[in-house]
Amino acid sequence: MANLTSMSGFILMGFSDDRKFQVLHGLLFLVTYLLALTGNLLIFTITTLDHCLHSPMYYFLKHLSLLDLCFISVTVPQSIVNSLMDNGYISLGQCILQVFFFIALASSEVAILTVMSYDRYVAICQPLQYETIMDPCTCRHAVIAVWIAGGLSGLMHTAVNFSIPLCGERVIHHFFCDVPQMLKLACSYEFINEIAVATFTTSTAFICLISIVLSYIHIFSTVLRIPSAEGRIKVFSTCLPHLFVVTFFLSAASFEFLRLPSDSQSGMDLMFSIFYTVLPPTLNPVIYSLRNEAMKASLRKVLSKQEFAQRKMYLKAIFKL
Repeated sequence: MANLTSMSGFILMGFSDDRKFQVLHGLLFLVTYLLALTGNLLIFTITTLDHCLHSPMYYFLKHLSLLDLCFISVTVPQSIVNSLMDNGYISLGQCILQVFFFIALASSEVAILTVMSYDRYVAICQPLQYETIMDPCTCRHAVIAVWIAGGLSGLMHTAVNFSIPLCGERVIHHFFCDVPQMLKLACSYEFINEIAVATFTTSTAFICLISIVLSYIHIFSTVLRIPSAEGRIKVFSTCLPHLFVVTFFLSAASFEFLRLPSDSQSGMDLMFSIFYTVLPPTLNPVIYSLRNEAMKASLRKVLSKQEFAQRKMYLKAIFKL
């Protein structure tokens, strides 16, 4: 460790020093990553290929799946390699990229969830104006704004975080370069700029949360006035998964970034960090596909032999060109 910490990189302590637990952690993360990879790629493919799913709701869901796919790929593969190779070292460049993409994609995910809640609000509370408000141009601009906002957030955090002088050993008590853990390595009173940036980001996330809550208050008040029980069930089946994803992601992330710092990272803290880094990208495809009849029908259609043969012929024709 002395040789490694003298270098420009960092040591990621991970979950355990025990070799057996390191291998177990690596294998569990590998299985989880493959499940998340398969589920999100499947949703992205279905919502792209099936023209019946080209409505704004599925357009935003496609970008959420892409964000989840990128989000889990930022931290989990590196952690798998470190655990299986019994080497917690991460270079400075890798750590910079990890912080940038983690913050950028997390911010983009909060933004896309806010846009999705607004989409459901317009669809349920203002159905006659839905096509006018959520036209294709507006949807494209909203998605572009989501990606740009995330990129700017990641850029601000990365620039400020890695301009702070570090004191002591470069040991991070986490399985990835987490900003709160990295701030513990900063010299006294040198991280005031990072606190300012974090306050701005947290305030923006809080505004997004308030917008989501207000959207769902209007949605549920409208749904409860629907006379048909079947209509209420249909609306709830669309909105409740989204509300669950929002609550799960924001509550777990808020606990991590707003709690009081400690000198070390306990096992419980590490396990809780999985709730906002690993589980949401893994569970989102299950939540959005299993409760959605259109998604299940589209999946059966895409996986059918006839449809598969048509897609194969289409791809062959493209490559010949």
